[in-house]
Amino acid sequence: MSEFIFPFIEIFIGIILLFVGGESFIKGSVALSLLLGIPQIVIGLTVVSLGTSSPELLVSLNSIFKGSDSLAVSNVVGSNIFNIMVVLGISALITPLKVKSRIVRRDVPLLIAISTAVWAISSTGLVTWQSGIFLLLCLIINTIWEINTINDKDEEFKNAEPEIDNYSFNKNFPSILAKLVIGIFLLGFGSNILVKGSQSLAILMNINETIIGLTILATGTSLPELVTSIIAAFRGKTDLAIGNVIGSNLLNQLLILGSCSIFSGVDGLNINEDLIRTDLPIMVLATFACMPIFWTKGRITRIEGFILLNIYCFYILDKIILLTKENLLLEFRISIIIYSFIFSFILFINKGIKNFKISN
Repeated sequence: MSEFIFPFIEIFIGIILLFVGGESFIKGSVALSLLLGIPQIVIGLTVVSLGTSSPELLVSLNSIFKGSDSLAVSNVVGSNIFNIMVVLGISALITPLKVKSRIVRRDVPLLIAISTAVWAISSTGLVTWQSGIFLLLCLIINTIWEINTINDKDEEFKNAEPEIDNYSFNKNFPSILAKLVIGIFLLGFGSNILVKGSQSLAILMNINETIIGLTILATGTSLPELVTSIIAAFRGKTDLAIGNVIGSNLLNQLLILGSCSIFSGVDGLNINEDLIRTDLPIMVLATFACMPIFWTKGRITRIEGFILLNIYCFYILDKIILLTKENLLLEFRISIIIYSFIFSFILFINKGIKNFKISN
């Protein structure tokens, strides 16, 4: 048992360093942008978004350099599943998330299209450097589109962008440089430790690195999005909580997967068969699930948030049982179906009672 302690310590330290490094990098980047006179709304759309995705980017690139394509790709896929099911789920439990029509009309369909395209590209088992360039071009086009359509947003939507207070940032250049250097160092060092610990744990447990990437790695690198969305939900900024998830999932696929495939060189980025068969479809289905949820009375309710969290718990338990007690897998999946049926029946009865009371 003692041999497992050191990899877990490495993973824990790596996650902490990534979190602290990401915060330092964001503060330095925002302060530098303000010093250069870049509009706050543009900073919110680009610099802050890139900063919160920096842990995933550094971890995935570090995995590529260590020859672990499985960790790099599963980190992206796992983070996207975690963001939709856990981050949105917990945020909705805190307060029902009101959804702006622009998110339904433009952002969710775009995320669905990108997720489906990534699944199609990955289905061959290889993401080439040409595909990586295509994904990065899509990111550039989307960013330019966002900036150019700022004036089309209503004031309430603009106010939902990340708050950037000019006076709370030290615009002294040496201080900015120090924050950037410390942030980049901690991100690089933390990602190296986290990847090393994840690889060691996979070897000790005699399991595929993909499982570690989908669970521990994805959860650790998604902490900035989770914290940001929870704080936004408590403050009543529900659009920021939702936009944070959608923006992060887009960046994970366009920036991180695109960059990793380019840095993989002419050989391309290898995609694990389990990811193609199971986890990528789950990522796409989770993204598709956003559309009907976002259409229901223009908000994500607490019940819908609870359902998302339930689905993620089933997903993780399924992974654990697959590794430890594969003979119980069929019984577990049958119990999930029974649970889902009972839960749906209770919701249907509850809705019927409410409609009956309203009609009377």
